[in-house]
Amino acid sequence: MYTDFPTQPSYGAQRQQFLAAANAAGATVTEYPHPLNGPFGERLSTDVAVLGDPGAKRLLIALSGTHGVEGFYGSGCQIKWVQELGKRVLPTDVAVVFVHLINPWGTAWLRRVNEDNIDLNRNHLDFDDSLPDNQAYAALHEIYACTQLAGPERDRADALLDEQIHKHGWPAVMSIVEGGQHSHPDGLFFGGRAPSWSNRTLQQILQEHVAHADVAMCFDLHTGAGEYGHPMLLTITESAYPALADAQAIYGPWLYTLLTGADTLSETGVAATATGYTSQALIDALPQVRLMPFVIECGTYPGPEVHRHLRDDHWLHLHGNPSDAVGRGIKQNLLEQFYPADGDWQAMVWLRTWQIWERGVSALASMRW
Repeated sequence: MYTDFPTQPSYGAQRQQFLAAANAAGATVTEYPHPLNGPFGERLSTDVAVLGDPGAKRLLIALSGTHGVEGFYGSGCQIKWVQELGKRVLPTDVAVVFVHLINPWGTAWLRRVNEDNIDLNRNHLDFDDSLPDNQAYAALHEIYACTQLAGPERDRADALLDEQIHKHGWPAVMSIVEGGQHSHPDGLFFGGRAPSWSNRTLQQILQEHVAHADVAMCFDLHTGAGEYGHPMLLTITESAYPALADAQAIYGPWLYTLLTGADTLSETGVAATATGYTSQALIDALPQVRLMPFVIECGTYPGPEVHRHLRDDHWLHLHGNPSDAVGRGIKQNLLEQFYPADGDWQAMVWLRTWQIWERGVSALASMRW
């Protein structure tokens, strides 16, 4: 048990508040237990709460915690909206499906990745097929395999990263690193070599709670990329999908459409070269549903700063102790990068997320197809 691990905020408190709000609102709740425990020995699970008729044909899905430490933003918004929706009646044939912390281990341990060092947004692939081969990552891997947090080895790693950025530019280097890789399990943005627990659980949730729908919107909730305090609304897939025109009509110029590809760069800060995104997995899993996959990405700190703290946390879990003073500091710094303590930041991202969701419910109620 990691008694010195940071306790505020915590996975346990978020889950307790979410379940209390869901039960008070009269939601139908399903638990999906995770096989591992959190730093305090606590049980972990992903919880699904359905508000409205579970058999409704028009669904809005709110998905939090794909990247664990980012889940505090998503969970907080889910709790507030459940409390709000519990005081009113949803439109006829419309239900809201809350998927609370799909990567519970990552949230509990204050990591972006899961228990296998897998980035879930690089893990939704057909593992019976050949995996994407990000050969350029190999030349950069020593930056992230560094065994020192500070000292000559870290200095060499920093110098190598600086050299690559000076030679190729920050966007080009990050397009390699953040594009995902399947060759180095101890590396950054590792996509895995098999479906993760969270991947398999999400697929189960989709079949049990979403597959019956005629039309659905899913909002995958993230933080880290973009301008501080600015929530971006995106739709991210490998190619145009049948309901894309619907999504663009509903949200108009608020919506940023990103079609990923090997040579694609995006000014949003979101990795456009990556494969294995949850958004694409939703489309692939539910071909019979008129599905609109969205991402709400809430900007925090500059990319190089976020990246530095990701490197520190990566070192911590390869070589350090998450419970000692150094580990505690790294955890608190990483949390700030993805969930700023600034009350104005938290108020702004909640307001914009609420606006997006409310527009979605209204659109579902009036859609004709």
